[in-house]
Amino acid sequence: MGEGLALPLPVQEEAWLDSSARRLAVPERLLNLAELDVLYDDAARAIWTFMRPYGRPSFTPPMLGDFELWQDLIGRHFGPGRLPLDYLILGSRSPGVFCFGGDLDLFQKLIRAGDRNSLAHYGYRCVEILHRNMLAMDLPMLTIGLVQGQALGGGFEALLSFDVIIAERGSTFGLPEVMFGLFPGMGAHAILSRKLGTAMADRIILSQKTYTAEEMYEMGIVAHLAEPGEGVAAVRDFIAKSARRHSGMVAAKKAMRVAAPLEVDELRRIVDIWADAALQLSESDLRLMTRLAGAQARNHGKAA
Repeated sequence: MGEGLALPLPVQEEAWLDSSARRLAVPERLLNLAELDVLYDDAARAIWTFMRPYGRPSFTPPMLGDFELWQDLIGRHFGPGRLPLDYLILGSRSPGVFCFGGDLDLFQKLIRAGDRNSLAHYGYRCVEILHRNMLAMDLPMLTIGLVQGQALGGGFEALLSFDVIIAERGSTFGLPEVMFGLFPGMGAHAILSRKLGTAMADRIILSQKTYTAEEMYEMGIVAHLAEPGEGVAAVRDFIAKSARRHSGMVAAKKAMRVAAPLEVDELRRIVDIWADAALQLSESDLRLMTRLAGAQARNHGKAA
């Protein structure tokens, strides 16, 4: 046999080498974020991400920084001509909690300091992350929110930016901001009004009610219900069943965004209203916000 010739690899071994090469091509920084656990599943062409917050499960500035970097790295390294990516999944490592939403401790400090600019800047960061997720980062993929517990306030709003929400039975959803004189300022009005109409959106936002996963399913917000503890398996099952119709589903979601467009400037204008309203909160409102944050932190601590 000539010295320059090489035997072809068996198909299985060649596939294994291709898979290994794809995993090695994943940027190391993406796999080493401080508050996000990220795993690339090359067989399913999926990125699994789980929030792993320090302290109360909320969108603190450091976690927002991780999300911004997460989106930037995915946008630069995945997609056509790069690493294949068909699905992006977000869940949580916090026992019984997807996310409690905004950083209430930070809000109180900024409100007491009268720092409107910092309040608005925090909100702009949130809605810019949310809006980019709504557009699937301009990649031909489906985004999936996995809920295995409580999704409150900004946590619920964040989920609304996903193409598909899969929730375990027993999970709950709510927008408690009206309780302490505020309103959910990071997307709820804009997205819920498009999905459900303004009357139903207003009812959910102002009711202070906690909704079950089953109720959210009946409204069409949750796409699939899973049994407790079976959320990850349900996502895997959804991916397996969606393989043949993936391109059609991606196109359908893109068409829906054309039919019900939402520009980031609209979200920013709502943030401005939210920041102005926050500065009008009374001391009793702030004390109630403190008690809510404390109760959430204690309950999370016990669950952990």
